[in-house]
Amino acid sequence: MEVINTIGRRKCAVARIYMKPGTGVITCNNREYKEYFNTGTLQYVVTQPFEILKIQGTFDIKANLDGGGITGQAEALRLAISRALCEINAENRPPLKALGLMKRDPRMVERKKPGQKKARKKFQFSKR
Repeated sequence: MEVINTIGRRKCAVARIYMKPGTGVITCNNREYKEYFNTGTLQYVVTQPFEILKIQGTFDIKANLDGGGITGQAEALRLAISRALCEINAENRPPLKALGLMKRDPRMVERKKPGQKKARKKFQFSKR
């Protein structure tokens, strides 16, 4: 099997991954993923597709992460890994799809409007 290349996005974050058979090494921007994502929650998010399919430690991943924040990058990486696993074997799709890992999360930050404090917050109204 050759190297599989997929992309995942979340908010403004983009994750481009290269997946190949190996020992389970996940590298993010030339750093180990546990060093890059230093909280346990984000580390779980990254490895979630492997845990659902019970195939931990079977693929090496090299990821290039760009844009957004740390949470958006972790969720973009999760989507890219899920897509790559479906490309390897079509039978992986139903369990991942049932838990919502195959869907690109469309929620983005709403823009600030002119004449307002923030996206939805307004300046205090004064009658007199």
